[in-house]
Amino acid sequence: MDRTTDTSRPSGPDRTGAQDHPAAPGRTADAAEPAHGPVRRKRRRVVLPLVLAAAVGGAAALGATRPWEHGGSPAAQPPLGHGTVAVERGSLSSGIQVAGALAYDEPTPVVASGRGTFTALPAVGSVVKAGGRLYEVDGVPVVLMTGERPLWRDLGPGSEAGPDVRQLKRNLVALGHADGLGLAVDEKFTAGTALAVKRWQKVLGVKQTGRVALGSVVMVPQRAVRVDKVGVRLGAPVAAAEALTVSGTDLVAVVQPAENQLSRFKPAGRVEVRLAEGGTVRGRIRSLVRAGAGDGDGGADGAGRQKTVVTVVLDDQAAARRAGPSAVTVDVVGDTATDALLVPVTALLALDGGGYGVNVVTGTTTRLVKVRLGLVADARAQITGDVKSGDRVVIPT
Repeated sequence: MDRTTDTSRPSGPDRTGAQDHPAAPGRTADAAEPAHGPVRRKRRRVVLPLVLAAAVGGAAALGATRPWEHGGSPAAQPPLGHGTVAVERGSLSSGIQVAGALAYDEPTPVVASGRGTFTALPAVGSVVKAGGRLYEVDGVPVVLMTGERPLWRDLGPGSEAGPDVRQLKRNLVALGHADGLGLAVDEKFTAGTALAVKRWQKVLGVKQTGRVALGSVVMVPQRAVRVDKVGVRLGAPVAAAEALTVSGTDLVAVVQPAENQLSRFKPAGRVEVRLAEGGTVRGRIRSLVRAGAGDGDGGADGAGRQKTVVTVVLDDQAAARRAGPSAVTVDVVGDTATDALLVPVTALLALDGGGYGVNVVTGTTTRLVKVRLGLVADARAQITGDVKSGDRVVIPT
């Protein structure tokens, strides 16, 4: 403003203060100044464009963020706080990755029964097959057999029929001790059963009684086991102690997914297991089992809530054994979209009438384009509509 045009008015501290300082709060610009004509007219010419600019700027921001309210008409360039990104063509997958571990399958505690003293124990890591010696009590071998239930009594001529007899006879037949006897695998302890037991005892090098004493056989579900842990010492008495922990000889992948990930793990679903040393092994989901806080196997979170333990059987045991027990990453493949148009999910605008749209930049303006939404994963969305690869869409920054 030209201060020399009005020389008829003396200058002073009051006028200097009025010109150099803004109006006090609650007062308008006009009220802050004396109502002298020339000065008042010039000050209005400055203030009015600022007000108009602010109003236009606000309208532009509204049109850019909610353009559908204006019938999809072109809006101004993206407002301050927004940027643009190119629509890309590519692939998208909804798969997830979960950390896990390779471990030997089906850990099973072995509880010693009967009486006596441990006189021989297996080495950790050793493998024992069905019919083999697992440990020794009072100099007599305790033999591994395959079965779902432990033996709970002596078995021999005169024993009542029962499922434990069937289980014993099934093993005698499988191990070849009933060859030529025509032994039926049923619940009756017959004379043929006693003869097959004597054959088995002869091979073991023990007294041939035709009877199976409690504690002389350990039944486990697997046909061969690996010794994971030895829980007793030589010379310790047999007192229903948890003598060993054994497992299967195959390695499996074990993971504990979060609750919001469980829907991705389908029974018999296919997954890929990435090994710590490199490479991948394909596998199949065998089981999903709830584990509680009292299980002692890490099956619960820090708050004591139950977690689900997922077990994956592997297609290539040779590759798994080369890696050994170790950390792995399990990739669960979900839905996949190929050759798709992709945008960040932040580019999507929820339309008042339903559905979604994107603001596409065209020259110096933007236009709202309604799109159909496809697969959404990794903060990106598959879209179809009046857009093409390379178009730039508005996103917040």
